[in-house]
Amino acid sequence: MSTAVRRRVLDLRTASEAVLADGMAAGDPACLAEVYRRWAPLVHRLAGRALGDSCDAEDVVQQVFLAAWRGRSGYRPELGSAAAWLTGITRRRIADALAARARRATLVDLAASRYSARTASVESALDRIVMTQELARLPVPQRTVLCLAFYEDLTQPQIAERTGWPLGTVKSHARRGMQRLSLRLGLVRGQG
Repeated sequence: MSTAVRRRVLDLRTASEAVLADGMAAGDPACLAEVYRRWAPLVHRLAGRALGDSCDAEDVVQQVFLAAWRGRSGYRPELGSAAAWLTGITRRRIADALAARARRATLVDLAASRYSARTASVESALDRIVMTQELARLPVPQRTVLCLAFYEDLTQPQIAERTGWPLGTVKSHARRGMQRLSLRLGLVRGQG
């Protein structure tokens, strides 16, 4: 660093807010660097307290000083100090960060609910396929009794009436069919 540059940096470190504000308004990056050196810790503290996350606070610091540089012509020292001006920008950037965080949380919740609904419907469809395959493997009388009981919600006496089989036969087919299904589905689940 040359002597002239060192002298300029030292001059800025002791410069008043008004001098720094005038330098920033004129587009002097060295003045921005000094403003950053002086007030970045304050901005970081405010953002860190509000957001509870150091990384998010660092992002806010960068956004605040970028906004200050871009809006430097709007700074009016007669209306308040540079620290107050930067604090105002910080509050707005913190509000933006919190709103973005809320939007992300909403999107994550929405995606999770859609995923779980899809997963549940996929699992339900797979269960129906497996059940249909296993019912097809049963002897016709057992399959008939179970389909009438579960899909048409008929009682055993109603099934006996519809099929013309004795009630004892319907009960036997239902019991044997359920045992076979239980055994087969237990084996199918054990394989997965």
